[in-house]
Amino acid sequence: MLLLTHPACVRHEIAPGHPECPDRLRAVMQALEAQQFSTLIRAEAPEATREQLERVHPAFYVDRILSIRPPEGDSVALDADTAMNAHSAEAALRAAGAGVAAVDAVCGGEYPRAFCAVRPPGHHAEPTQAMGFCLFSSAAIAARHAQAAHGVERVAVLDFDVHHGNGTQAAFERDPTLFLASSHQMPLYPGTGAASETGVGNILNVPLRPYADGPAFRRAWEAEILPAVERFAPGLIVISAGFDAHRRDPLAQINLDEAEFAWVTEAICDVARRTSGGRVVSMLEGGYDLTALARSAAAHVRALMQA
Repeated sequence: MLLLTHPACVRHEIAPGHPECPDRLRAVMQALEAQQFSTLIRAEAPEATREQLERVHPAFYVDRILSIRPPEGDSVALDADTAMNAHSAEAALRAAGAGVAAVDAVCGGEYPRAFCAVRPPGHHAEPTQAMGFCLFSSAAIAARHAQAAHGVERVAVLDFDVHHGNGTQAAFERDPTLFLASSHQMPLYPGTGAASETGVGNILNVPLRPYADGPAFRRAWEAEILPAVERFAPGLIVISAGFDAHRRDPLAQINLDEAEFAWVTEAICDVARRTSGGRVVSMLEGGYDLTALARSAAAHVRALMQA
């Protein structure tokens, strides 16, 4: 299995003390240094090209983000939660490029699955707006690349981050060849993700109440999400792998643990075997308790490797 990352993703920093911090990626990569992960093939993520970015984001937005390169030590705030330092533009390009390279490797038959250990996350970035710590909509870019470069007709993004992926939804909601299914806490930031938001029949939102537990999470996926994915029959599955639904996470109130993330990963891979030849690309999204993030990401990657 392929693991993609890049040092630039550690150099991006929003602000001192911000929860979306470089230590998040350090914690994940340290966890993946364990002996059980020694067979992972590790590669550096390339930068996404303008053509790849502009399949989701209009040129003026790409220009804006790539033009923000403040001097070392300074930052530019994009909203109350999201900012860029001297390294953020490259980090965002590498994060999106990791998804593209993972799609190339998986759709090209080199690897059956890939995990992108990158930041900033992407699923809140709408086509024309950075928000929620996110600059480019990396999972959506990966999905569009699979269609444009590899002829994959139908791509599904499955999102178990505790926050709704409003950016992915905004990129997908008018295109029936793309499918988004999301379980997330509601009410919670960003305030989207109601079950009534269905796009053109290609969006499935399954909100979870605050303090929902593992059995509730499994029911949402077993009863609603996984059957819908199977009916959609994607040629590729992209996972928005956020681990902030863990009970230790400070930004939400869902009570999952590592076992739930391993279970849902195995279940997704099982559907992938029946619909997409087992092809799965996973991209790191949220997760803000470092211990929980490291353990959960390790459980997720282990399940991907064993699928």
